[in-house]
Amino acid sequence: MQHPKLWLMRLAFWMLATWLGTFILCGRRSLSSNFPYFQKFSKVSQKKREEIVLSWSVSYFSIMRMLFLGTKFVTLLAFFTQVNDKNENVSWKAIGYCGPDPDFKPKTQTTKPPKDQSSEHQGKQDHDVDEEELCGPLHKGIINLNNPRQIVLESLHKLGFQVSLPNHKTNTTNSRTPSMIIKCDAVVVGSGSGGGVVAGLLAKQGYKVLVLEKGKYYARRNLSLLEGHAMDQMYMGNGLLATEDMGVVILAGCTVGGGSTVNWSASIQTPEHVLKEWSEEHELELFESELYREAMDVVCEKMGVQYEVEDEGLNNEVLRRGCEKLGYPVKNIPGTRLRITVVGGVALAAKMEERKRGNVLSLLGTVLLLNWYGTSETWLVDMVKSGNGVILPECHAVKVLHKRKKGRARSTATGVAFEFHPADSFKQLYIVQSKVTVIACGALNTPPLLKSSGLKNPSIGKNLHLHPVSMAWGYFPADPLSQSGPKPNKKSYQGGIMTAMSTIVSNFSSTGYGAILQTPSLHPGMYSVLTPWVSGTNIKHQMCKFSRTSHIISIARDKGSGEVISPSRIRYQIDEFDEGNLHRGVAAALSILAAAGAEEIGTHHGNGRRGRVREMSEREVEEFVREESGRVVTPLCSAHQMGSCRMGAEEGRSAVDQRGEAWEVEGLFVADASVFPTALGVNPMVTVQAIAYCTAQAVVEVLKRKKNDQK
Repeated sequence: MQHPKLWLMRLAFWMLATWLGTFILCGRRSLSSNFPYFQKFSKVSQKKREEIVLSWSVSYFSIMRMLFLGTKFVTLLAFFTQVNDKNENVSWKAIGYCGPDPDFKPKTQTTKPPKDQSSEHQGKQDHDVDEEELCGPLHKGIINLNNPRQIVLESLHKLGFQVSLPNHKTNTTNSRTPSMIIKCDAVVVGSGSGGGVVAGLLAKQGYKVLVLEKGKYYARRNLSLLEGHAMDQMYMGNGLLATEDMGVVILAGCTVGGGSTVNWSASIQTPEHVLKEWSEEHELELFESELYREAMDVVCEKMGVQYEVEDEGLNNEVLRRGCEKLGYPVKNIPGTRLRITVVGGVALAAKMEERKRGNVLSLLGTVLLLNWYGTSETWLVDMVKSGNGVILPECHAVKVLHKRKKGRARSTATGVAFEFHPADSFKQLYIVQSKVTVIACGALNTPPLLKSSGLKNPSIGKNLHLHPVSMAWGYFPADPLSQSGPKPNKKSYQGGIMTAMSTIVSNFSSTGYGAILQTPSLHPGMYSVLTPWVSGTNIKHQMCKFSRTSHIISIARDKGSGEVISPSRIRYQIDEFDEGNLHRGVAAALSILAAAGAEEIGTHHGNGRRGRVREMSEREVEEFVREESGRVVTPLCSAHQMGSCRMGAEEGRSAVDQRGEAWEVEGLFVADASVFPTALGVNPMVTVQAIAYCTAQAVVEVLKRKKNDQK
């Protein structure tokens, strides 16, 4: 876990291992009727332990409520995701979860022999395909700094990068002498929807591009099929990231491709009312320009966005069915051409792509599936194929380098300092010297990097929007005779991930601030931590309904905002206006679930109250919806973070201008969701890529100008 209060949880667990600490945290409930009366937590009866833990959840003291949430998260997530050496979990059979698809690994590990051994050209082509299938499409552009230094040097030199080695005998913990200095035209920090686009476009223009990525690169063949492992490998904080008060659980990608790699494939263009607001109220001409329209079209074409739905999952079928019965608006969500579906816990390619390629080359199951058309499969591939770019994974950027020349009002970016921690040595410092620097490490990482680099703009780190999410659930027993509910053979973790959306409470045509209704992909670990815990027996009963429990999420376009202090220290308090929109969204979601034929409905409020729809009158259902949707639910969730280095027309109210360039440092650009002027209100992948496309044009102009100046 990464959280500023983690030490308190460790302290609490230590105290519970002692009789005195147990009495301090648990009070009279922990006392025994027998001498010596005081006892440590493990000796307290199960009934009393459950009462104690439940009392923490409603404690007057916020620190005790945080202890409850932290304990619940760690315990349930570990229990429902841990596996034995056969990749099996003791609970999965009982909850109707099949785990990894047994057919997946053979398909990814089997390579095709050359079709025509007599043809050298054909053999080479097939070899390249096999190599790509085994090692991933970026393997020729990935340089692992764990390799011997000579191999790293040769790889960089081969691709045209100038490298120098400062004279020093050894690296010690106190030495800040760089291990290596690499020169390039542009250094891009981050490889997600922003950085990947910029890197791909610059490399195709002939510029030498170095991409720094904090996460690792996972080729298709090496993708984990397990929820717990995938969260550890591909998400910030190992999937256990939260705001300072644990009021919001945050999911943010941390791997080559960033958030675009683990995106649920929703590809929605920037809404018209948002473009109008950004261009008129924030005076940003970019968003009414032909360039931005072109950018959205280009990135959508690159990802192969389509509107057709081929395999609708249980959650989306429920959302669509309920909306149609109530007369609510519902429409298809545009998604990538390879409409990723989850079958048996594994994301598989759409059938048309299977026929085209002859086998399944992707992907990753669980809540963390691979988006075939993320930047690691599109823009970064362009960069690698151009021969002008490399990616250095597991590298942590620590400072943007910049200097001010005499007579200049602002300094000029000269590169980036980054650290790499070899497996068998101390951290090593590296320097990248570049003509242009692009920061695209996401709304949670970009502000701390800029601050640590000496930038003072007050907008850096402020105005953080999280698209807070609250959920409603409905249980649909697998009744083969039912005519009202979804098909009995469908499971909650199978089928299309995100294919339907309702705008019934979005307010798109008025204020533009409301909530949209979509569906999540929840697997046992995340499902368990979000499910209300009222007792050990109750959570087991709830988990046994996992495979036929459908969720609908209410995503608010938040007017309120928070602050990024560090990547693991995030402050955010939802304001009253946004909370009201979430409540209205949850009310609509509960009504949709009931109309779709749910036997039971409820929210994730800690009281665990359920509405047995089939035993209730229409009036009783309406009353239940009204009461439960109005309750404050914690924690909320967030999969979209934005706005923490917002774009604007004036330096005093923004961190970057409409070209993406920092007001304080010339040649320093920001190209990720942190530049959003406000919250977006829909899934942000297309908007991030479109803005990055426009920023890349500005970067090219700077590079061309510098090249001409050198002449």
